[in-house]
Amino acid sequence: MSKTFGEKVIEFNRNLHYSGKLPEGFQVINPFLDNPETLEVVNQFYLKYYNDNYQRKFIVGINPSRHGAGVTGVPFTDTKRLESICGIKMNSARTHEVSSVFMYEMIEQFGGAKSFYEQFYINSPFPLAIIRETKQDTWLNANYYDHPILYETLKDYIILTLKEHISLGLDTSEVYVLGVKNAQFIHKLNKEAKLFGSLKVLEHPRYIQQYKFKEKQIYIDKYILTLNDLM
Repeated sequence: MSKTFGEKVIEFNRNLHYSGKLPEGFQVINPFLDNPETLEVVNQFYLKYYNDNYQRKFIVGINPSRHGAGVTGVPFTDTKRLESICGIKMNSARTHEVSSVFMYEMIEQFGGAKSFYEQFYINSPFPLAIIRETKQDTWLNANYYDHPILYETLKDYIILTLKEHISLGLDTSEVYVLGVKNAQFIHKLNKEAKLFGSLKVLEHPRYIQQYKFKEKQIYIDKYILTLNDLM
């Protein structure tokens, strides 16, 4: 029997590994290797929402945060929303991630998790969390494009993983890119690797929560209209 969409995603995550070089001051967090419970959670999530062969549209993030998918393994999903909305409890961690708050408010207004995940698959060009060291010897989230050398180092791996996402059975005629700067890099990658048809750009949830919180409903409406191809 052929594997379902969800089983393919589970296999992708189980085999996810980055062993390449990184510029000094950057590290990669692989929750699928670091925490055995993450794979259990991911199995539950993808078998709950993706255990079928529907073709889905691709929502492209940046890379997981260390408090969201960097812990749960599920894009834009912290442990709070994983439990309260998806009904999946994670015992080994408790996280709050601002992007997750926006995404799940939008998902609820879209029609709920079941309806949303039947139509869309979310992941990132670099599907593991990246952190960078500060002068105070602390570690912060980093984006794959934050440093020119980091981007060039990761570029081949990013193209490879995007192709692997596509091979799950995605509709690539139109993809939704989260983040204006992210979209600039996805556009460059797309010109080189010819991965997608058109790109539709939406403001990143973190940006909305941090800088446009009072106008959040406007952005939720924009997401829903765009994802329904009404814009």
